[in-house]
Amino acid sequence: MYLSDSLHDLKIKEAAGHQQGHGQFSGNSVHEVHCWVQDCLRVAGSSAEQLDTLHSVKQLFESADSHLLFSECCANEGANIKKVYLEIVISLTHFAALPLCETESGDLPASSYVAVPGKSSAVCAVLLTLCRRLGPGSDVPCCHGPSSPLSPLARALAPPLFVFAVTHMQDQPWTSDSSRTAAALLLNAVVHGGGFASSSQLLCGNTVGDHTGILAAVLEILRPEVTKENWKRNQATKHVFAWTLTQVGRPWLAEFLDRVFPPSLLISDDYRTENKVLGVRCLHHIVLNVPAADLRQYNRAQVLYHALFNHLYVAEAELIEVVLPCLLDLLSVLEKPPGSAGMARNPNRYDEVLRLILTHMEMEHRLALRRVYARNVALFTDRMGIVTVRHLKRVERVILGYLEISDAPGEQARLSILDVLEKTIQQAWPRLECRLAVLVRALLKLLVDVSADRTSAPPAVREELLRKATHCLLLLDYCSQGKLKVLLKEVDSSCADGTVLECLKKVTDVS
Repeated sequence: MYLSDSLHDLKIKEAAGHQQGHGQFSGNSVHEVHCWVQDCLRVAGSSAEQLDTLHSVKQLFESADSHLLFSECCANEGANIKKVYLEIVISLTHFAALPLCETESGDLPASSYVAVPGKSSAVCAVLLTLCRRLGPGSDVPCCHGPSSPLSPLARALAPPLFVFAVTHMQDQPWTSDSSRTAAALLLNAVVHGGGFASSSQLLCGNTVGDHTGILAAVLEILRPEVTKENWKRNQATKHVFAWTLTQVGRPWLAEFLDRVFPPSLLISDDYRTENKVLGVRCLHHIVLNVPAADLRQYNRAQVLYHALFNHLYVAEAELIEVVLPCLLDLLSVLEKPPGSAGMARNPNRYDEVLRLILTHMEMEHRLALRRVYARNVALFTDRMGIVTVRHLKRVERVILGYLEISDAPGEQARLSILDVLEKTIQQAWPRLECRLAVLVRALLKLLVDVSADRTSAPPAVREELLRKATHCLLLLDYCSQGKLKVLLKEVDSSCADGTVLECLKKVTDVS
């Protein structure tokens, strides 16, 4: 029997029930509705028939009497309404579930997901209708007493609805524009139906110590899916976990550290770069939002350090881009602040990481990686401060090598390495006078190259290069107590064009 026929019979019996009293609903309970939904979704049929089934369920939630749907008296007496509706939601979401992958790669062809967006859009429409019936201020009449609010039922259904909405609202092969829009509307209804202003509040509650958040329940739903054996079977699992994690900040995340740290580490340890990147982003969020004492407990920070350090040997710009900032923030958890007692004397993990970065930078010829390294080593030299002098010879070699090679049109590597030079001069200026000739020669060569090549880079980029190079010359002049200024005044104006001479004039004219 199709659900539409059953619903037609249901409406006839419901009308008779209104004439004779609520006691006539004994043949039409919410348990029956649940059975109809399950039976019809299990029936093999065409996509049109299945979508028609979902449309009939949507009509039921729109028009059926609240007493029939949500009361715990009359036909529903003795029924566990929360349990029944949880089973209905699970049946509906399972209908639009992603096909499982049984291979080690965890990937399915895009053709496997062709039917998913249409199904998820239809399911979202049904669930959205249900959420609106359960919205704030909604009550259900009861024969044996006053009306009761529906908010407890809405809170009970929020975790599975949240997981389903997040699964289908991200830009992935199993979604479309319409399915993403429908999922976003569903999530918004779940958030506002619980009386919250955002997804973060829905997960965490309004205040610290507020136990109305659903994060614990959501993580419990995801727990069997993010194990070592299962996390690759469903391609959406990692994305749902990562999206949920990044919605939770201080101080709530610390309470769930034991549940989110192992899956993040597991995803980051995969052989595929895209999974490594996703896992490291999760770990970085944990480092930023969990107190240092909790990270150091049970040696978690040390385990994380070794995992991230090993990623530095993978020559993938996309991965290095996320690993280096994460490592930098983790080092502030593991080590004393730069400049504090003991930091200047004893080499530590800051030195270990910077040493490996400089080794890779010296040998790297791929522009994408050179840009990533140059941009992040500036952050390391700034954070390490004066102790950068331990690596001054290697930093100098890297600076000279990167200034020499153009990466037009953006010149990101050159611009970033000029930032490294500026930070190095500011931090280690007493040691740079003996290196003055080498550094000045490299900067002057850069000025000449940039002024001569007016086609490879946009004017704004060339002006920024000239400005930063000139600023470094000013700093070097200050370090050498004006010696550079004397040397630059002897430059023959016939040996350079007007742009270079203008830059040099800015140095020599400063008193």
